[in-house]
Amino acid sequence: MKFFVDTADTDAIAALNDLGMVDGVTTNPSLIMKSGRDIKDVTKQICDMVAGPVSAETVARDADGMIAEGRVLAQIAGNIAIKVPLTWAGLKACKVLSGEGRMVNVTLCFSASQALLAAKAGATYISPFIGRLDDVNLDGMELIEDIRTIYDNYDFTTEILAASIRSVNHMKQAALIGADVATAPPHVIRSMADHVLTDRGLDAFLKDWETTGQTIL
Repeated sequence: MKFFVDTADTDAIAALNDLGMVDGVTTNPSLIMKSGRDIKDVTKQICDMVAGPVSAETVARDADGMIAEGRVLAQIAGNIAIKVPLTWAGLKACKVLSGEGRMVNVTLCFSASQALLAAKAGATYISPFIGRLDDVNLDGMELIEDIRTIYDNYDFTTEILAASIRSVNHMKQAALIGADVATAPPHVIRSMADHVLTDRGLDAFLKDWETTGQTIL
């Protein structure tokens, strides 16, 4: 499973990228706001840092506006994936932009039927929102399972990009189900290395090592 980092914090991206943990980046208007930077400047910096796709989101509500904005965003770098919402206007924009050979990430997906429409419209990625479904007492992982089954049934090439990841358990479940990509905040990816038994074991090893009085260097 590929890891995308869901942030516009370039320092956090760089730290994970140095460890080989970044296959791409996703941004949205809220993350751009948190960065406090111009969307084109920060997106260009991220694209220069990361070899994989960098999702940049349109903000227009109509298809023509999304298409126009998508074409502008695509000029930032060759690895831009244009992000559009899963509305009829967004699907129309997806069809046009993907037809021009551009990567398109269709976001805010909350049902398998929506995901089917996105694949038919030529989406490169579909972004089902796991955490937001969990927030309203629905099973976000069940949606990932349903989309996986539908896409496999018909050999759709659209990749499932599990989004709205809130926990390490979400990452594990997405990988078990077979999501192609998971996009998560930096702290969730870092937390995947944490385990209380690892910490206890390391403490015990180091305590025993100290009693030997030895050094390695």
